[in-house]
Amino acid sequence: MRLTYKQVTYIREIARQGSITTACKVLNISQSSLLAAIEAAEQGTKTRLFHKRRGHGVVTTPAGQTFLKSAQKFLAAGAEFEKTIDEFSQAPPQTLRLGCFSPFGALLLPALIKRYSEMYGPSQILLREGDQRQLRAWLASGDVDLIVTYDIGDEFAGEVTPICKFPAHALLSVEDEHAREKTISMAELAEKPLILLDLPETREYLLALFDLTARRPSIALRTHSYETIRSSVASGLGASLLNICPSEASPDTDNIVRLPISDQLLQPTLVVANPYGPLKPDYVSHFIAIVYDYFLQLGPENFAVVVPEFGDNMMYPDPGT
Repeated sequence: MRLTYKQVTYIREIARQGSITTACKVLNISQSSLLAAIEAAEQGTKTRLFHKRRGHGVVTTPAGQTFLKSAQKFLAAGAEFEKTIDEFSQAPPQTLRLGCFSPFGALLLPALIKRYSEMYGPSQILLREGDQRQLRAWLASGDVDLIVTYDIGDEFAGEVTPICKFPAHALLSVEDEHAREKTISMAELAEKPLILLDLPETREYLLALFDLTARRPSIALRTHSYETIRSSVASGLGASLLNICPSEASPDTDNIVRLPISDQLLQPTLVVANPYGPLKPDYVSHFIAIVYDYFLQLGPENFAVVVPEFGDNMMYPDPGT
Protein backbone atom coordinates (compact mmCIF):
# COMPACT_ATOMS: atom_id res chain seq x y z
CA MET A 1 0.00 0.00 0.00
CA ARG A 2 1.39 3.42 -0.97
CA LEU A 3 1.43 6.17 1.63
CA THR A 4 0.02 9.58 0.81
CA TYR A 5 1.73 12.83 1.71
CA LYS A 6 -1.04 13.50 4.22
CA GLN A 7 -0.58 10.11 5.91
CA VAL A 8 3.13 10.76 6.36
CA THR A 9 2.28 14.07 8.08
CA TYR A 10 -0.06 12.14 10.40
CA ILE A 11 2.69 9.74 11.41
CA ARG A 12 5.12 12.58 12.06
CA GLU A 13 2.58 14.30 14.31
CA ILE A 14 1.91 11.08 16.23
CA ALA A 15 5.64 10.75 16.88
CA ARG A 16 5.89 14.40 17.93
CA GLN A 17 3.00 14.14 20.37
CA GLY A 18 3.72 10.61 21.58
CA SER A 19 -0.03 10.13 21.63
CA ILE A 20 -2.63 9.25 19.03
CA THR A 21 -5.33 11.05 21.02
CA THR A 22 -3.32 14.28 21.24
CA ALA A 23 -2.37 14.06 17.55
CA CYS A 24 -6.08 13.79 16.72
CA LYS A 25 -6.74 17.04 18.55
CA VAL A 26 -3.80 18.86 16.95
CA LEU A 27 -4.70 17.71 13.44
CA ASN A 28 -8.45 17.94 14.08
CA ILE A 29 -9.14 14.57 12.46
CA SER A 30 -10.57 11.26 13.57
CA GLN A 31 -8.57 8.56 15.34
CA SER A 32 -9.46 6.10 12.58
CA SER A 33 -7.57 8.22 10.04
CA LEU A 34 -4.42 8.11 12.16
CA LEU A 35 -4.71 4.39 12.77
CA ALA A 36 -5.17 3.83 9.04
CA ALA A 37 -1.98 5.84 8.37
CA ILE A 38 -0.01 3.75 10.88
CA GLU A 39 -1.33 0.54 9.40
CA ALA A 40 -0.46 1.65 5.86
CA ALA A 41 3.05 2.65 6.88
CA GLU A 42 3.72 -0.56 8.80
CA GLN A 43 2.41 -2.70 5.97
CA GLY A 44 4.56 -0.79 3.51
CA THR A 45 7.74 -1.08 5.60
CA LYS A 46 6.85 -4.54 6.90
CA THR A 47 7.93 -3.49 10.39
CA ARG A 48 6.41 -1.93 13.49
CA LEU A 49 6.93 1.83 13.78
CA PHE A 50 5.30 2.46 17.17
CA HIS A 51 5.07 0.63 20.48
CA LYS A 52 1.78 1.25 22.26
CA ARG A 53 2.12 1.75 26.01
CA ARG A 54 -1.06 1.40 27.97
CA GLY A 55 -1.87 4.74 29.53
CA HIS A 56 1.34 6.30 28.21
CA GLY A 57 0.65 6.83 24.53
CA VAL A 58 3.06 5.56 21.90
CA VAL A 59 6.80 5.58 21.37
CA THR A 60 8.69 5.09 18.10
CA THR A 61 10.70 1.95 17.54
CA PRO A 62 14.26 2.12 16.12
CA ALA A 63 12.74 1.36 12.70
CA GLY A 64 10.23 4.11 13.35
CA GLN A 65 13.06 6.58 14.01
CA THR A 66 14.66 5.66 10.67
CA PHE A 67 11.31 6.03 8.95
CA LEU A 68 10.81 9.49 10.46
CA LYS A 69 14.22 10.71 9.27
CA SER A 70 13.31 9.79 5.70
CA ALA A 71 9.80 11.15 6.20
CA GLN A 72 11.18 14.51 7.29
CA LYS A 73 13.14 14.84 4.03
CA PHE A 74 10.06 13.80 2.06
CA LEU A 75 7.83 16.33 3.85
CA ALA A 76 10.37 19.12 3.41
CA ALA A 77 10.52 18.42 -0.31
CA GLY A 78 6.73 18.32 -0.41
CA ALA A 79 6.47 21.66 1.37
CA GLU A 80 8.86 23.21 -1.14
CA PHE A 81 6.84 21.69 -3.97
CA GLU A 82 3.59 23.10 -2.56
CA LYS A 83 5.22 26.51 -2.21
CA THR A 84 6.31 26.35 -5.85
CA ILE A 85 2.81 25.37 -6.95
CA ASP A 86 1.27 28.20 -4.92
CA GLU A 87 3.64 30.73 -6.48
CA PHE A 88 3.57 29.29 -9.99
CA SER A 89 0.47 30.98 -11.35
CA GLN A 90 1.35 34.37 -9.85
CA ALA A 91 5.06 34.55 -10.65
CA PRO A 92 6.16 35.19 -14.24
CA PRO A 93 8.31 32.47 -15.80
CA GLN A 94 12.03 32.92 -16.16
CA THR A 95 11.43 33.14 -19.92
CA LEU A 96 8.08 34.09 -21.45
CA ARG A 97 7.69 32.20 -24.73
CA LEU A 98 5.68 34.25 -27.19
CA GLY A 99 4.63 33.44 -30.72
CA CYS A 100 3.26 35.98 -33.17
CA PHE A 101 2.23 36.34 -36.78
CA SER A 102 5.50 37.52 -38.36
CA PRO A 103 4.39 41.07 -39.35
CA PHE A 104 3.36 41.65 -35.72
CA GLY A 105 6.97 41.23 -34.58
CA ALA A 106 7.96 44.78 -35.51
CA LEU A 107 4.54 46.43 -35.66
CA LEU A 108 2.89 45.24 -32.45
CA LEU A 109 4.93 43.11 -30.04
CA PRO A 110 7.43 45.74 -28.78
CA ALA A 111 4.60 47.83 -27.32
CA LEU A 112 3.00 44.79 -25.70
CA ILE A 113 6.29 43.49 -24.30
CA LYS A 114 7.03 46.92 -22.85
CA ARG A 115 3.70 46.88 -20.98
CA TYR A 116 4.36 43.36 -19.74
CA SER A 117 7.82 44.38 -18.46
CA GLU A 118 6.31 47.38 -16.68
CA MET A 119 4.00 44.96 -14.85
CA TYR A 120 6.54 42.25 -13.96
CA GLY A 121 9.85 44.06 -14.21
CA PRO A 122 12.59 43.23 -16.72
CA SER A 123 11.75 39.87 -18.25
CA GLN A 124 13.45 37.57 -20.71
CA ILE A 125 11.22 37.15 -23.76
CA LEU A 126 11.62 34.42 -26.34
CA LEU A 127 9.75 35.73 -29.38
CA ARG A 128 9.04 33.34 -32.24
CA GLU A 129 7.70 34.96 -35.40
CA GLY A 130 6.03 32.74 -37.96
CA ASP A 131 3.18 32.12 -40.33
CA GLN A 132 -0.18 30.65 -39.34
CA ARG A 133 0.93 27.05 -39.81
CA GLN A 134 4.05 27.50 -37.72
CA LEU A 135 2.10 29.23 -34.96
CA ARG A 136 -0.45 26.44 -34.92
CA ALA A 137 2.31 23.83 -34.60
CA TRP A 138 4.12 25.73 -31.80
CA LEU A 139 0.89 26.10 -29.86
CA ALA A 140 -0.10 22.44 -30.24
CA SER A 141 3.36 21.20 -29.17
CA GLY A 142 3.54 23.45 -26.09
CA ASP A 143 6.54 25.39 -27.41
CA VAL A 144 4.90 28.74 -26.60
CA ASP A 145 2.92 30.17 -23.67
CA LEU A 146 0.68 32.07 -26.06
CA ILE A 147 0.44 33.37 -29.61
CA VAL A 148 -0.88 36.62 -31.11
CA THR A 149 -2.25 36.27 -34.61
CA TYR A 150 -5.32 36.41 -36.89
CA ASP A 151 -8.07 33.79 -36.95
CA ILE A 152 -7.26 32.93 -40.58
CA GLY A 153 -7.19 29.29 -41.66
CA ASP A 154 -7.72 26.26 -39.43
CA GLU A 155 -8.66 26.58 -35.78
CA PHE A 156 -5.99 26.91 -33.12
CA ALA A 157 -5.59 24.41 -30.30
CA GLY A 158 -6.20 25.49 -26.72
CA GLU A 159 -8.11 28.58 -25.63
CA VAL A 160 -8.62 31.37 -28.17
CA THR A 161 -9.46 34.89 -26.96
CA PRO A 162 -10.78 37.32 -29.60
CA ILE A 163 -9.50 40.88 -29.21
CA CYS A 164 -10.61 43.05 -32.12
CA LYS A 165 -11.47 42.96 -35.83
CA PHE A 166 -8.95 43.98 -38.47
CA PRO A 167 -10.54 44.79 -41.85
CA ALA A 168 -8.39 44.79 -44.94
CA HIS A 169 -7.30 48.10 -46.48
CA ALA A 170 -5.23 49.27 -49.45
CA LEU A 171 -1.64 50.46 -49.32
CA LEU A 172 -0.79 52.85 -52.16
CA SER A 173 2.06 55.04 -53.27
CA VAL A 174 1.40 58.77 -52.84
CA GLU A 175 1.89 59.02 -56.61
CA ASP A 176 -0.97 56.59 -57.28
CA GLU A 177 -3.98 58.07 -59.07
CA HIS A 178 -6.26 56.99 -56.18
CA ALA A 179 -3.99 58.20 -53.38
CA ARG A 180 -6.07 61.32 -52.69
CA GLU A 181 -9.42 59.52 -52.71
CA LYS A 182 -11.28 58.74 -49.47
CA THR A 183 -11.82 55.07 -50.37
CA ILE A 184 -10.92 52.57 -53.06
CA SER A 185 -12.95 49.64 -54.38
CA MET A 186 -11.62 46.14 -54.82
CA ALA A 187 -12.24 46.46 -58.56
CA GLU A 188 -10.05 49.56 -58.70
CA LEU A 189 -7.37 47.89 -56.59
CA ALA A 190 -7.46 44.82 -58.85
CA GLU A 191 -6.31 46.97 -61.78
CA LYS A 192 -3.00 47.66 -60.07
CA PRO A 193 0.03 45.34 -59.81
CA LEU A 194 -0.22 43.59 -56.45
CA ILE A 195 2.57 43.42 -53.87
CA LEU A 196 1.44 40.26 -52.05
CA LEU A 197 2.15 39.24 -48.45
CA ASP A 198 2.97 35.69 -49.49
CA LEU A 199 2.61 33.71 -46.28
CA PRO A 200 0.76 30.38 -46.00
CA GLU A 201 -3.00 30.85 -45.46
CA THR A 202 -2.54 34.65 -45.56
CA ARG A 203 -2.08 34.70 -49.33
CA GLU A 204 -5.16 32.50 -49.81
CA TYR A 205 -7.21 34.86 -47.65
CA LEU A 206 -6.00 38.01 -49.46
CA LEU A 207 -6.49 36.61 -52.95
CA ALA A 208 -9.93 35.27 -52.00
CA LEU A 209 -11.01 38.83 -51.21
CA PHE A 210 -10.35 39.71 -54.85
CA ASP A 211 -12.02 36.54 -56.13
CA LEU A 212 -15.19 37.29 -54.16
CA THR A 213 -15.51 40.97 -55.10
CA ALA A 214 -13.70 41.71 -58.34
CA ARG A 215 -11.04 39.77 -60.20
CA ARG A 216 -7.63 38.51 -59.23
CA PRO A 217 -4.93 41.13 -60.01
CA SER A 218 -1.58 40.51 -61.60
CA ILE A 219 1.03 39.87 -58.91
CA ALA A 220 4.11 42.03 -59.31
CA LEU A 221 5.95 40.84 -56.22
CA ARG A 222 5.55 38.11 -53.62
CA THR A 223 7.29 38.57 -50.28
CA HIS A 224 7.17 37.30 -46.71
CA SER A 225 8.23 40.71 -45.38
CA TYR A 226 5.87 43.48 -44.33
CA GLU A 227 8.77 45.95 -44.59
CA THR A 228 9.50 44.88 -48.16
CA ILE A 229 5.85 45.49 -49.01
CA ARG A 230 5.98 49.01 -47.63
CA SER A 231 9.20 49.91 -49.42
CA SER A 232 8.00 48.34 -52.69
CA VAL A 233 4.74 50.29 -52.62
CA ALA A 234 6.62 53.47 -51.73
CA SER A 235 8.86 52.87 -54.76
CA GLY A 236 5.84 52.65 -57.05
CA LEU A 237 6.11 48.94 -57.85
CA GLY A 238 2.43 48.36 -57.13
CA ALA A 239 -0.25 48.40 -54.44
CA SER A 240 -0.95 46.03 -51.59
CA LEU A 241 -3.84 44.71 -49.53
CA LEU A 242 -3.09 44.49 -45.79
CA ASN A 243 -4.83 44.36 -42.41
CA ILE A 244 -2.62 45.59 -39.59
CA CYS A 245 -1.57 49.24 -39.35
CA PRO A 246 1.85 50.51 -38.30
CA SER A 247 2.60 51.43 -34.71
CA GLU A 248 4.30 54.56 -33.44
CA ALA A 249 7.52 52.56 -33.19
CA SER A 250 7.39 51.66 -36.89
CA PRO A 251 5.51 54.43 -38.73
CA ASP A 252 4.88 54.65 -42.46
CA THR A 253 6.98 56.96 -44.60
CA ASP A 254 5.44 59.94 -46.36
CA ASN A 255 5.62 58.01 -49.64
CA ILE A 256 2.66 55.73 -48.91
CA VAL A 257 -1.00 56.14 -47.97
CA ARG A 258 -3.60 53.76 -46.60
CA LEU A 259 -7.16 53.79 -47.89
CA PRO A 260 -10.25 51.95 -46.62
CA ILE A 261 -11.98 49.53 -48.98
CA SER A 262 -15.44 50.62 -50.12
CA ASP A 263 -16.61 46.99 -50.49
CA GLN A 264 -17.85 45.12 -47.43
CA LEU A 265 -15.29 42.41 -46.79
CA LEU A 266 -14.77 39.59 -44.31
CA GLN A 267 -12.99 41.06 -41.29
CA PRO A 268 -10.43 38.78 -39.62
CA THR A 269 -10.10 38.88 -35.84
CA LEU A 270 -6.88 39.42 -33.96
CA VAL A 271 -6.74 36.68 -31.32
CA VAL A 272 -4.54 35.51 -28.48
CA ALA A 273 -4.38 31.72 -28.12
CA ASN A 274 -2.83 29.77 -25.24
CA PRO A 275 -2.44 26.03 -24.52
CA TYR A 276 -3.56 26.25 -20.86
CA GLY A 277 -7.29 26.83 -21.28
CA PRO A 278 -9.24 28.05 -18.21
CA LEU A 279 -6.38 26.97 -15.87
CA LYS A 280 -3.86 29.34 -17.39
CA PRO A 281 -1.26 31.01 -15.13
CA ASP A 282 -1.86 34.61 -14.06
CA TYR A 283 0.97 35.93 -16.25
CA VAL A 284 -0.79 34.53 -19.34
CA SER A 285 -4.10 36.11 -18.29
CA HIS A 286 -2.30 39.39 -17.69
CA PHE A 287 -0.67 39.33 -21.12
CA ILE A 288 -4.07 38.74 -22.75
CA ALA A 289 -5.43 41.71 -20.78
CA ILE A 290 -2.46 43.80 -21.94
CA VAL A 291 -3.25 43.03 -25.59
CA TYR A 292 -6.93 43.90 -25.12
CA ASP A 293 -6.24 47.12 -23.21
CA TYR A 294 -3.66 48.20 -25.80
CA PHE A 295 -6.18 48.10 -28.65
CA LEU A 296 -8.98 49.48 -26.48
CA GLN A 297 -6.84 52.53 -25.68
CA LEU A 298 -5.76 52.94 -29.30
CA GLY A 299 -9.35 52.82 -30.52
CA PRO A 300 -10.48 51.57 -33.96
CA GLU A 301 -9.68 54.95 -35.48
CA ASN A 302 -5.99 54.26 -34.85
CA PHE A 303 -5.67 50.51 -35.39
CA ALA A 304 -8.06 49.99 -38.33
CA VAL A 305 -8.50 51.58 -41.74
CA VAL A 306 -12.18 51.17 -42.54
CA VAL A 307 -15.12 53.19 -43.84
CA PRO A 308 -17.36 54.30 -40.94
CA GLU A 309 -20.34 52.12 -41.88
CA PHE A 310 -18.18 48.99 -41.69
CA GLY A 311 -16.38 49.99 -38.48
CA ASP A 312 -18.98 49.28 -35.80
CA ASN A 313 -18.24 46.90 -32.92
CA MET A 314 -14.57 46.40 -33.76
CA MET A 315 -13.64 45.48 -30.17
CA TYR A 316 -14.83 42.21 -28.65
CA PRO A 317 -16.09 42.08 -25.04
CA ASP A 318 -13.39 42.45 -22.42
CA PRO A 319 -11.99 38.91 -21.78
CA GLY A 320 -11.52 39.79 -18.13
CA THR A 321 -15.23 40.28 -17.49
